[in-house]
Amino acid sequence: MLSFEQARQTILDNITPLGSEQVSLLDGADRILAQDFCATQPMPAWDNSAMDGFAVRYEDCTPGAVLTIADYIPAGTTSDLSVAAGTATRIMTGAGVPAAANAIIPFEDTEECDNTIRISQPVRRGDHIRVRGEDIAQGELILHQGDRLRSAEIALLASFNQTQVSVYRQPSVAIIATGDELVEPGAIPAAGQIIDSNSFALAADLKKIGVKPLLLGIASDTLKSHRAKLELGLTADAIITSAGISAGDCDLVREVLDLLGVKPVFWKVNIKPGRPTAFALNGNKPVFSLPGNPVSTMLTFEELVKPALLKMMGHRVVIQPTFKAIITKDAKRRSDRTRFLRVQVTGEPHNYQVCSAGNQETGILKTMIKANGLAILAPGLDCVKAGTTVNVHWIGDPPCHRD
Repeated sequence: MLSFEQARQTILDNITPLGSEQVSLLDGADRILAQDFCATQPMPAWDNSAMDGFAVRYEDCTPGAVLTIADYIPAGTTSDLSVAAGTATRIMTGAGVPAAANAIIPFEDTEECDNTIRISQPVRRGDHIRVRGEDIAQGELILHQGDRLRSAEIALLASFNQTQVSVYRQPSVAIIATGDELVEPGAIPAAGQIIDSNSFALAADLKKIGVKPLLLGIASDTLKSHRAKLELGLTADAIITSAGISAGDCDLVREVLDLLGVKPVFWKVNIKPGRPTAFALNGNKPVFSLPGNPVSTMLTFEELVKPALLKMMGHRVVIQPTFKAIITKDAKRRSDRTRFLRVQVTGEPHNYQVCSAGNQETGILKTMIKANGLAILAPGLDCVKAGTTVNVHWIGDPPCHRD
């Protein structure tokens, strides 16, 4: 049986990013850039004013000097007139700096009267001038393949007049629940039946990372039903199944995948919860078979499936970073497997504390709702004593902290 780290690395070793596609710039928001981007021109493209004020020759600007206003340059324009000695040009923010000018004086640093200005503050060469190329040089590599396109990256591409952007394709992922005991939400369950919640938890997690979920419904406990669902699922970029992967009489997922020629890579991982997790390949397409208990499904998705899907989408960082926290109550119960303990995280960065979020059985959804973190406990520990430092990562979005 593979360890947690071995299983995750085995999956990642078998995953390659999907191809790229051209999308509109706005549709590229929060996507992953598929190729480097070099500046097509300098930024700014010309010397321009950083303030509303007057373009001057700083040599003329000793405090008390009086200059004649000789020209006006509104924003979005330039002027063919040079700034002559003893004159000033009224200029708006963003307008091109006229020839011979080597400083901008803000309005508030002058006294204006009868088409002249009196200099009231010292002026230095280059004051308030944005120099051509001072931000970005022409040809400079400014965005890298694998960068996430946040608002800043989108703004930068827009400023270079890019209307399209090349991004990694978002995978389609088929979700299949299995078992005669399941019914769809909205149906009235008979005695012994339960509502399928796993498919919706997985779909929600997929949407959160920008993946298209394809809910294929429930495969009943027959080879025919399993085969029909899995054949349809294999048309997607990846498949996630829940339940039907253990050793019960009606656990048919592995058998049907074998009939369809899907190559098994591993079955069972030394983790708790989630040991009966399997990974297989249909060519280059990953097939993830997760346990049926709701918590096991969600946690194995988080720890094993999500990193693989992020890699398919071109992300460079795919594994959730961990941080150190002090456990405040003993965590008992020996396990020879890596344990995922749902915890409540309190405190501030560099001084986090965690405690169990409640009942850790894999059918208890309430504990998942209460938890905001997951402590990863090494195998073989009889008890993690209060005061011990443990590795934790956030479940969902981390809180915001003031600096």
